[in-house]
Amino acid sequence: MLLSTAFFVSYIVLLLQLMKYIQASFETTDATIKEVLVAHLAELGFDSFDENSTHLHAYIPQPDFDELQLQSVTEQFDVKAAVTIIEQENWNAEWEKAFEPVKVGDFCTIRATFHEPDPSSRYDIIITPKMSFGTGHHATTQLMVRQMQQLDFNGKRVFDFGCGTGILAILAEKLGAGEVIAVDNDEWSYENAAENLEHNLSKKVSVSQGSIEHAGNEQYDIILANINRHILIQYMKEMKVLLKKGGTILMSGLLSEDEPLIVSEASKAGFIFKSKIELNNWICLSFS
Repeated sequence: MLLSTAFFVSYIVLLLQLMKYIQASFETTDATIKEVLVAHLAELGFDSFDENSTHLHAYIPQPDFDELQLQSVTEQFDVKAAVTIIEQENWNAEWEKAFEPVKVGDFCTIRATFHEPDPSSRYDIIITPKMSFGTGHHATTQLMVRQMQQLDFNGKRVFDFGCGTGILAILAEKLGAGEVIAVDNDEWSYENAAENLEHNLSKKVSVSQGSIEHAGNEQYDIILANINRHILIQYMKEMKVLLKKGGTILMSGLLSEDEPLIVSEASKAGFIFKSKIELNNWICLSFS
């Protein structure tokens, strides 16, 4: 069937749009405001963030950008946002100018290929900073890493639900996991995670694009779920079925105010609350 000229032109316009991202820059020195903004913007489709002492920068594919939604956020938190368009081919250059390694004590360093390894860290994770949410800078990733430090991964079967760039899955393998199944429904995150597995010479991590159905029918010793409140609640019962008796699930992507609701929903599903850690108003909860 021949395509109409109008359809072809529309298709080309869409492809051109997909080559661009919107950058929204918020001027604030308040770390708490920055963290809350990230949570709200992530729900609007913003999928990557970086910050300095005076600004938070958030990024979203141009076709997904809704100016009215952004305006509602700026009005709610009384901040101003400057909006600019970034060509996709300039993205890596932008990241390399701002990207710094992330250190979680002397336990783990998350760095890009253009950084030198840190000999003081026990575990070294290499990622390619691209347009996906999960460079290790966000508080929830660091909280998950800190909680993982307390678990025994040796020979364990691990499910990383919403793996992002694959940082946690890679760390699970480095900590001795026997098998890691990682999934993310975002195509760019999946592709970036696959690339990062190669950088880290991962042999025991399998990553796929999709949702919880990719976990299969077998149970897991450890589940890593750094997503957000809505997805955690939506799949709480399914995650309980996937967790072996005596296993551990870590849940993050949560603000402090989310704790009562998540603990309540987890209890209804049959989970037993174990512990909580907090950083910059974000929390990571551990259940069995």
